[in-house]
Amino acid sequence: MNAEGFPGAVRLAEIIFVISGLTVLAGALLAVMAHRIIRSVCGLALCCIGLAGLYAFLQSPFLALMQILIYVGAVCITIVFAVMLAEPDEPGEPHTGQGGGLWLPCALLICAVVGWALATLAVKTPWVEPAVRTSDGSLKAIGMALLTTHSLAFEVVSVVLLVAIVGALAIAHGGRGVAR
Repeated sequence: MNAEGFPGAVRLAEIIFVISGLTVLAGALLAVMAHRIIRSVCGLALCCIGLAGLYAFLQSPFLALMQILIYVGAVCITIVFAVMLAEPDEPGEPHTGQGGGLWLPCALLICAVVGWALATLAVKTPWVEPAVRTSDGSLKAIGMALLTTHSLAFEVVSVVLLVAIVGALAIAHGGRGVAR
């Protein structure tokens, strides 16, 4: 379906793209600049939700759903559980601050240099035509590819996830405050 028959569709697509991009930017800034780790995790989750919106905008609903399920639903929740299981700070320990007043100008300079390099790269790169789609990208086609062509990789990832879950259970079994 194209947007030629709908005059407001292009404008709506631009608005959705800008909102998704601003969500990614706001989440990334919150994740980096928050003083508490829980707020940083919330920023990471917000950034991942905005990225899922960009995937949906690029007509990749499977990637958008996996972005939300894996990164927001698994990674961010795992980080929250790790923070909850971590030992609390001792009240007598000195609090380390952000450092001197030089970090903000250095960060802005590095961001400007990286932004300039990426913009130059984007403008001067000879872009190739996109690859021809070999399948329709439906869930059925992805499932068939995972269970036939890529079955070994699928099984290896399953074993790695099982080992990670067992390791997390072994670490959590000790509980808080138990001397090791």
